[in-house]
Amino acid sequence: MQVQKKKLPLVYKPLGFVLGWASGALAGMAFQATWKAIRHEEDAPDALDKDRGWGEVLLAAAIQGALFAVVRSAVDRTGATAIERSTGVWPSGDKGGRD
Repeated sequence: MQVQKKKLPLVYKPLGFVLGWASGALAGMAFQATWKAIRHEEDAPDALDKDRGWGEVLLAAAIQGALFAVVRSAVDRTGATAIERSTGVWPSGDKGGRD
């Protein structure tokens, strides 16, 4: 069992990279769809958009941050569960976190 724990991070790193990329892409699509549904606009405001107000910029940032966190957590959890099912070892090791 100890051998699996030492090898697992090497196996999980490429999978974690792919899952991270996928979660970013999914979160970006979710944010664009959410912003379009809320504000009926194609593009969300950027912090440096001079023509947008503070409220609009901060609302967009809050929605984007929340969606990215939720999607990343869901994708990470799904990947960890799949690794545990296939290897019998939870991928986070002893410290129990992403970082």
